[in-house]
Parts: sequence; C-alpha cells; structure tokens
Amino acid sequence: MPMRDNSKFNFDEELKKLPALPGVYMMHGPKDEIIYVGKAKVLKNRVKQYFQKSYKKSVKIQQMVSLVERFEYIVVDSELEALMLENNLIKEHKPRYNTLLKDDKTYPYIKVTFEQYPRVLKVRKRATDKGKYFGPYASNDQVNEVIDLIRRTFHIRNCNKVFSEDAPLVNKCMYYDIHQCDGPCIGRQSKADYKIQVDKAVDFLNGKYEDIVKELHRKMMRASDNLDFETAMEMRDLIKAIEAVQNRQKIVAYDSGDRDIIGMRREFSDCIVQIFFVRDGKIIGRDHQFVDIDQEETDEEILNDFIEQYYNGTPFIPHEIWVQTELPEKNILEQWLTREKGRKVSIITPQIGKKEKLVELAITNAGILMNRYRQQYREQDAKCAKAVKELQDIIGLEKPPIRIESYDISNTMGALNVGSMVVYQNGKPKNNDYRKFRIKSVQGPDDYASMYEMLTRRFEHGLSEMKDNAAAGKDNSMGSFSNFPDLICMDGGKGQVNVCRQVLDELGITSVEVCGMVKDDHHRTRALLYDDRELPLSENTEAFKLLTRIQDEVHRFAITYHRSLREKSQIKSLLDDIKGVGEVRKKALMKRFGDIDHIRTASLEELSDCPSMDDHSARQVYDFFHNNR
Repeated sequence: MPMRDNSKFNFDEELKKLPALPGVYMMHGPKDEIIYVGKAKVLKNRVKQYFQKSYKKSVKIQQMVSLVERFEYIVVDSELEALMLENNLIKEHKPRYNTLLKDDKTYPYIKVTFEQYPRVLKVRKRATDKGKYFGPYASNDQVNEVIDLIRRTFHIRNCNKVFSEDAPLVNKCMYYDIHQCDGPCIGRQSKADYKIQVDKAVDFLNGKYEDIVKELHRKMMRASDNLDFETAMEMRDLIKAIEAVQNRQKIVAYDSGDRDIIGMRREFSDCIVQIFFVRDGKIIGRDHQFVDIDQEETDEEILNDFIEQYYNGTPFIPHEIWVQTELPEKNILEQWLTREKGRKVSIITPQIGKKEKLVELAITNAGILMNRYRQQYREQDAKCAKAVKELQDIIGLEKPPIRIESYDISNTMGALNVGSMVVYQNGKPKNNDYRKFRIKSVQGPDDYASMYEMLTRRFEHGLSEMKDNAAAGKDNSMGSFSNFPDLICMDGGKGQVNVCRQVLDELGITSVEVCGMVKDDHHRTRALLYDDRELPLSENTEAFKLLTRIQDEVHRFAITYHRSLREKSQIKSLLDDIKGVGEVRKKALMKRFGDIDHIRTASLEELSDCPSMDDHSARQVYDFFHNNR
C-alpha cells in the first residue's frame, strides 16, 4: 500500500480517537470528495480494520483505502440510526466505492390525497404526508388507465378547487356535465357521500373488485329494465374495463398479503436483482435492477445493501420481503423498514413449498435477464471496440483513443454560462467522470472565452492532481482530473479546435490529440477536423454512430445542467412572490416537496403539515398556486 502523507491528517492519532460507539464513517478522497460511506456497531473496531495490513480486504476496498486522504465519523445512539444515516449519506453523495444501483429509474405510484375531498393522482416520489400510496405500476400508461377508470367509476374529483360543504362554489365544471364528478364543490354531493366513493376507490386500488363489479352489474340491469340503454352500456363498458385490469393480475399467493419477492443472479462483477410486486395476493408488476458489485462480495452482503438502497425513500413498503438467503443485518433492516412503514415489516427466507418456488421464480427471471443483457452487452462491446478502431484509422492515431472527452457550453442570452464535460471509455459513456463547470470569468454569450476557461480549469486541475498523486505514489487513472484523454472531440470546427490547442500548448500538454466534429446544415457531424484537414465520415460506420452519440450526450449534459440552474432560479423567484414565505419556509417547502410541481399540487393540509409552515402561510401558498389571490 502506498505511503501516506500524514502532514495534514494524522491517521495514527485519529484512529486512536475513534469511540467504541455505533455510528457512520465517511472516507474522503484526493479532492476531499466522499468516496465511501459505511456504518458500524463499534466505530473504533470497524474503521481501524481498513488500515490494518493483517485484515483481509477485497481489491475494490484496497483501491478505496489507497485513495483515502482523511476520514470523519458521526456518532449515533443505535445501529438502527446508523443504518438510516448511512442510507441518507449514500443517497446524497453517491460514493464511487459503495455498492450502488445502476438504474436510476422510478416507477409511478397512485396517491389518494389527504384532504377534505381527496383526489387520486399519479406521483413518482413520496412526500412526507398522510396520503395513501398504491403501486408501483409498470408504466405510465397503466397508471393513467387505472386513474381514468377510477374517475369514471367512482366520480372522484379532478380539480384543485378550494371549497367546503358549508361554502360551496357557484359554477360547475365540465366533469359534472359529462358525469365524471357528482359536484361536491357546488353542493350536489355531501362530504359523507363523497367519502363513501373514495373508500370504494381505495378498495379498488387494493384489488377488491368483486363487490364493485356486482354493484355496477346491478346498475346496468336496473338501467336496462328502465330502457335507459345509454347508462346500461356505460356500466357494461366499466365492467369490461375493470375485468381487463383484473385479468392482467395473476394470483400467486394463498393469502391476500402485500409482499415483494426478490431474486438475484450474479456472474463475475455483473448482478441483476428481480423484484415481483405482490399486492393483495396478486402480482401487479415487477422491476429489475442492475447492481455494481465486487466479485468478492457475498450474496448476503449484496442483498443486504440492495434492500437498504431500494427501500430508502420508496413510496410503498410491503408487509413482507422474501429473499433467497438469510441476511446478516436482518434484524436492523426489519427495525428500519418497520419504522419507515409505521407497521411491522418482516424479511423472510422461504425454505420449502410454494413460497420457496416463488423466490425461485424470481431468481429464474433474474437469470433470464442476465443472459439476455449479457448477449446485448457483448454485441455492444464489439460495436464500441469497432468504433474506437475505426476512429483510430480515420484520424491516423498511433494508438486507439480509449478515453475520449468532449465539451460544450450552454447559456441563455449570455446568462448562466455553464460548461459540460463528458467522457467515453472504450466507446461507452463513463458517467462517473462527467464534470460540470460554472463559468466565472465570462459575461455575455462568448462561447470561445467560456470554452477557454473551462478547458484551462479542467487541465490545471489535472496537472495539480498529478503532482499530488506522484507525491503519494498513486495512479493517475484513479483521480478525478488526472486521467487525461487520448482524444478530445470538440463540438465544432476550427475555432473550437484552436481554443483547445491553445490551452494545451499553454499548459505544456503534448500527449492529448484534438479533433473537431464538423457539422452539416442539420447540425449533425459530417466530418472530423484534424491537423487542419477535414476527414470525411460515412454514416454507415460505427465511428460515425459513436461521434453522433458523443455529440448528443455533451449537448444533453450541458443543457440539463443549465436548465436545472435556471429552474432553481425561477423557483426561488416564484416563491419570493408569495407573501409570508421567507427563506426558512422556502427551504422547508423545497425539502418536503422536492420541486415546484409538488408544491403546486399539494393540498392545504399537506402544506400546513410542512415544518415551519402555519395555517396562514399554508393558505397563502395554496391560494397563490390556485389563482385565489
């Protein structure tokens, strides 16, 4: 292991100070970024192990330890609190050496709001509120279909109107006219009757279809007897729609419980976890997640970490989670999940019978996915390798451009100038190495000057990091900026290439090749500019496809970053316009609801329940977004 420079952080002294208490520890890398987060029952024992030569460590952990410049820790009262804090820190910092889920997708849920006259909404994240959540569902289409069916069947309101039973509104809306709402807002439906319909909708979402279908059938027959054939046909269509939803759900359990069935399949450093969502005894959907693993990790450790991450912040936690092997921290996980759900949650490892076969089914499906995606990855790897080789041949490079970097500038009329850097390794995006830059020295829309600043900062960082690595005996490929590209693909022609060459010449960097992606009239790459020569590209080559992907990705990354800054600025100014909402309340609202759309759709009760908010300020916010100012 490389020698450490203890001049800034004395490892020997700090290790002696570690308390014999539960807590969470954070390892910091060369740029003081958090590269690993862990929890410990006894901090003193756990953290010391990383720096003991006699303690057996995996290759991944050895690499991590070699990069640690300092560590810090937070003491908590129990293992449960340590687990919860570890979850939050991993979610916040996404440390590169923690086992992380590769997929960042979220599945839609259905929410029944907590207010006087509840609504049924589609959501992707859960606020800390009193609403009821159902799902997850496999697709947006499925959620939209169910919500539409609920509104047509139970006449649940689809508006943001503010009203009460004592103070009804005057004007009705079109949903009342088309018989999809019974008009509680205009006094045509009592609060008690509306609650009955909401309760039926909740039963429907819980999979209790039988009584609902029977009631609709009675209405259909009654309408038919009264020669009201239009209503009879409407009831018939609703019955068919409910039965279609019901038929897509397969009974898989002998009881009506809610559970997630988890199966895992791994090969080398590849791992896929399959989850079946069982609600009220029926499979309503499934999910799969790719997990980055260390080959030396055990199945138990992988599943333990997976459950910690997967259920951290999820809108719904089932009563039971079935897994294929006993987990080392089962008791702590159960305590945490129970606390999050508010009811007892059990982690079960079935051994025999139908339960075991269901877990085996999840494992089998994970294996099928593994085989399918392995073949796809092989084909993708072959195409990427071919693209890199073609690029080498087209430009005439001595060695293949294994690491390619590209840059772009984004602004709005010269405001909020930002830069983006994307990295492709072996022809595939290396997302962890992407970087964002806030342009500091340029005012107005000057892309050349902005590019000059970004490239200068990027390579000055790299040179500085190289010196630190040399002193500490570390590999440059492990650094944030010290890993220089073989090739830079500038998004543009001669002007952009000259800016890049100027920066590299000024810094004395001679090992990096530079080319420009010359665009056609449709802003697509038609040729490469290298050594003042245009090199034509055929659209049928893998090199052309790779450059197109790089061009699209660097644009997307820059625009997304710029848009996020712009939205933050707009949100701030929007909330500034609400009387009685200062900095503390703005921060509380954003922390609770996440974004402006969730604040806009929140009920009055949900706003009042937010920390730092009172009834008056909640009313101010609610009225602001519902045009009642």
